[in-house]
Amino acid sequence: MTENDSRFLKACRGEEVDCTPIWFMRQAGRYMQEYLKLREKHTLLELCTQPDLAKEVTLQPIRRFDLDAAIVFADILLPLKSMGVGFDFVKGQGPVIHHPVRSPEDVAKLHVGDPEEDLKCVLETLGLVRSELDPKIALIGFAGAPFTVASYMIEGGYSRNFLHTKRLMYSHPEAWQRLMETTSEIMARYLTAQIEAGAQAIQLFDSWVGCLEPEDYRRYVLPYSQKIFARLKPYSVPLLHFGTGTATLLELMKEAGGTVMGVDWRISLKEARSRLGSNTPIQGNLDPVALFAPPTYLEEKVDQVLEQADGRPGHIFNLGHGILPETPVENVEAVVEWVHAKSKR
Repeated sequence: MTENDSRFLKACRGEEVDCTPIWFMRQAGRYMQEYLKLREKHTLLELCTQPDLAKEVTLQPIRRFDLDAAIVFADILLPLKSMGVGFDFVKGQGPVIHHPVRSPEDVAKLHVGDPEEDLKCVLETLGLVRSELDPKIALIGFAGAPFTVASYMIEGGYSRNFLHTKRLMYSHPEAWQRLMETTSEIMARYLTAQIEAGAQAIQLFDSWVGCLEPEDYRRYVLPYSQKIFARLKPYSVPLLHFGTGTATLLELMKEAGGTVMGVDWRISLKEARSRLGSNTPIQGNLDPVALFAPPTYLEEKVDQVLEQADGRPGHIFNLGHGILPETPVENVEAVVEWVHAKSKR
């Protein structure tokens, strides 16, 4: 098998596969004892920025489960370094931005740095992982989409209502445009460098864009996601586009230019496919909380996803968001086995 013949990459291209490929967002991390042992000795930033450690964390779930893709272990906020924005991870809080970007003056201070230099650690990790991966397992690179990364910068961390983000967006459209242009330029350079470093597919995470109504998405977000995908298109690698709570935005997100659409559990695969077009490869969409359910219920939910996918080419099995901490490892293993066995062509 050549690297381009991997089950995951073939499904991303809408080609026939022997069974449905599967991987999980946040498949490396806090639910695995192997990861927790490393976290006892290292901070999250150390794990993300030291290539040997990041390689080890990336490969932990690959060694444990029969997954069809690995995703480089990093964080969507790492590129903030290239814009001059400081942040840290605080236990119990998650990411915290040192000085939130909330005014036109704050936006004016941002700059477009050199992600190839500033994020060399991630690029080195990709090379190390790629050299150890079996050709049948694809390697995914990723970045946060401009809106989601901007929302962290503005809110200072996670937000429920995105008040500060929308206030800047509505009240200072010129500053918003500059912020999004700066962020999209950084992400385009960063993802281009990831492909050149060995990533065989790219996922753009717009995790929080579901807070917007369609017209706001079209006006304030779409042009900048389009810019990123347009820059990546010449590389001819699968471009996965993902967000949560985006049932009202699917057609617009497809317009942004990704070649594979990720959907969450709030919309059925059948409906998503009917709206996106039967030729659009699709990824999803088990509820992450279903992994905590008794085996009989969990298997029923897996069957439901596969039934909605209907065995047609172009489906990658995944969660509708990332694996949660304390998820039972045995349930993760069971889902991987069920998906492969039940979808065998």
